[in-house]
Amino acid sequence: MTADAPLPTATATARATEHPGDTSPFALGLLLRQAHWRAVTVMTEALRPLGIEIRHFAVMIVLVERGPTVQRDLAAATGSDKAGIMRVVDDLERKGLAVRKTVPGDRRVRAVEITPKGVELFDAAHLAAEPLAERLVADLGPGEAEQLTDLLTRFAYPADGEA
Repeated sequence: MTADAPLPTATATARATEHPGDTSPFALGLLLRQAHWRAVTVMTEALRPLGIEIRHFAVMIVLVERGPTVQRDLAAATGSDKAGIMRVVDDLERKGLAVRKTVPGDRRVRAVEITPKGVELFDAAHLAAEPLAERLVADLGPGEAEQLTDLLTRFAYPADGEA
């Protein structure tokens, strides 16, 4: 839609709100945003005493899962941009949690690798987060946390690969 194109006219469609029960076409996105912020708040609380933030932990997840990873792939995996990923890796290096190493055959490219201290902190973060994560799902009934995880997994990673 361009700036000169006419706007679609309103019909009987509900307008977006941030209230539970919203029936607008934006309802699911708004609800997911609220759930995301609630989860981020809880996980931030778990990570703060360890001296890292969610953005650091997101990179550490990739490094633990994939092993040494070039910065552009870290950026893609975490949804970051080049400058943002460089700041996060700089932070992790400064804290001794990751190191940059040259990639054989290409002196310009650096792979980031988690250090043993980084793995130790990564494991400590999981222990710290466990009771807080339980608090996130405390209002759900038996089996509902697993059901929610299943539904969100299928929503985030559709079988047909569609975004």
